[in-house]
Amino acid sequence: MLKAGVLGAGHLGKIHLRLLNQSKKYELIGFYDADTANAQRVADEFGYKLFDSIDALIDAVDVVDIVTPTLSHHDCAIKAITKGKHIFIEKPITNTVAEAEAIRALVALHKVKGQVGHVERFNPAFIAVKNDINTPMFIETHRLAEFNPRGTDVPVVLDLMIHDIDIILSIVKSEVKHISASGVAVISDTPDIANARIEFKNGCVANLTASRISLKKMRKARFFQKDAYISVDFLEKKCEVVKMKDAPEQPGDFDMILQNAEGAKKQIYFDNPKITEVNSILDELETFADAITNDTTPVVTLHDGTEALRVANMIINQF
Repeated sequence: MLKAGVLGAGHLGKIHLRLLNQSKKYELIGFYDADTANAQRVADEFGYKLFDSIDALIDAVDVVDIVTPTLSHHDCAIKAITKGKHIFIEKPITNTVAEAEAIRALVALHKVKGQVGHVERFNPAFIAVKNDINTPMFIETHRLAEFNPRGTDVPVVLDLMIHDIDIILSIVKSEVKHISASGVAVISDTPDIANARIEFKNGCVANLTASRISLKKMRKARFFQKDAYISVDFLEKKCEVVKMKDAPEQPGDFDMILQNAEGAKKQIYFDNPKITEVNSILDELETFADAITNDTTPVVTLHDGTEALRVANMIINQF
């Protein structure tokens, strides 16, 4: 078992602590939180060992799980890497692309591994259909949330939209050609609602909408490609695959047949992939343990996290 420690015991940090404590691939050693009052509350309530400094925690573990505010990601990661520790770092990877690049260079130098917490890659609905998504040419995503003061220190692009940016970049194997975007600050000092259009060099276009001032929650993505439409509901953990193939000469009474203007006939059929219910956060943490143990590439690399941040910043710079 890998010895793990958590930096940050806020809302998400407490979830990571609980799951690491449950995991059969990690031994939870303890945690550190700069907010001493909160840290003591967490230690008293759950019994996790509380360290009195970041350095003391890092020295005691193999893997450092960084769940602190984004502004401190870089400094925490540098401390861990220079001591030869593997790092799991929550999204967004850092505050700036330059900081992310510095972490990547240091990881290579010290020959340790890093993974970024883009948890939607481990969403069971996405996992069920990702092999069906093949060269999509139009993608539409909606990620809407009710207002929550937590997270409003950053634009909605870094708070919510970055999840969909990472998903799209993991699927579209092409360079970004052009980005246009708009965002509006309604309640916060930074944009609370934003829309972005990303054009890729291979012709694919992605239209992304994110809001943290909506009356209802929504996390959906739709992928359109040659002869197929795939939808993923990340919130409800549901998916749908609609495919087309050449219609048979003698279609059945219940076959759905479409005919275009040229007279070509296509049969529509529905595929309902099996969804295996999993805990996505536990999965991302345990696949990182596997990458360390087996010396393989993590599912969401530091490069992936850096590119998602790079595109997010390109969107923000349009505002």
